[in-house]
Amino acid sequence: MATLEVKNLCKDFHVREGGNRRILNAVQDVSFELVPGGTVALVGQSGSGKSTVARMIAHLERPTSGQVLLDGAPAPTRGRGVHKYRSQVQMVFQDPFASLNPFHSVGHHLERPLRLHGVATSKADVHAHVIELLERVQLSPGRDFLARRPHELSGGQRQRVAIARALAPQPSVLIADEPVSMLDVSIRLGVLNLLARLQREEDLAVLYITHDLATARHFSDRIMVMYQGEVVEDGAPDDVILRPQADFTKRLAAAAPEPARNERMIAAASRYAKDTTNDR
Repeated sequence: MATLEVKNLCKDFHVREGGNRRILNAVQDVSFELVPGGTVALVGQSGSGKSTVARMIAHLERPTSGQVLLDGAPAPTRGRGVHKYRSQVQMVFQDPFASLNPFHSVGHHLERPLRLHGVATSKADVHAHVIELLERVQLSPGRDFLARRPHELSGGQRQRVAIARALAPQPSVLIADEPVSMLDVSIRLGVLNLLARLQREEDLAVLYITHDLATARHFSDRIMVMYQGEVVEDGAPDDVILRPQADFTKRLAAAAPEPARNERMIAAASRYAKDTTNDR
């Protein structure tokens, strides 16, 4: 499995305000490492730059400066190397409905990356892989979901299809950009526990992007807090949550009502979600 390194990543955007143009420093000097079997949580409010970091790692935005390295080699910018890199680094987006084509079936969404990345070629092999992917994300029996369109699924089921699609190329790194923020509260922990289980089984390196410190504490090994494009706090989950140093982290932690009660509820729900496969 691969290790992904982010070194001094920066991203500037040119924006127009009235008749003037200015440079917006969306991401400033961000560095971290994703290792197999580990999860780094990138936490911050909307507009803090965390999704821009994710998009640069996934090759959806080009950095202004800095590097992304996969197993020590710089991420390629053109040619067949980009295709190979993208097979190793996959992304689960925030909105499962927007990330799936409403005109195509669940089967189509999973068949395409299998063929595109050469995981399976024959019709029988592709079909078997699709069924396996669906059942790995707890959509069983898989054959019942093949012909369905995204609008025929619940929000949790759609996100499970998106996760299955990300797993199809057999990646080493998974970027989860607020994967549960668009879902009902009752099914969020089920999806998070699914991601945690898949990470253990596949030894994935995971970047978990969220604005929720509570879930970041329970589902990550390291928390980085972003504010206005910069990392203002970085450390072990308990250190960041219980002993925050940055003013913004203190405000973020204080904004969670009754944190002790919420943590007990999350822990209890997490234990329950491990034993359930129904996300409705």
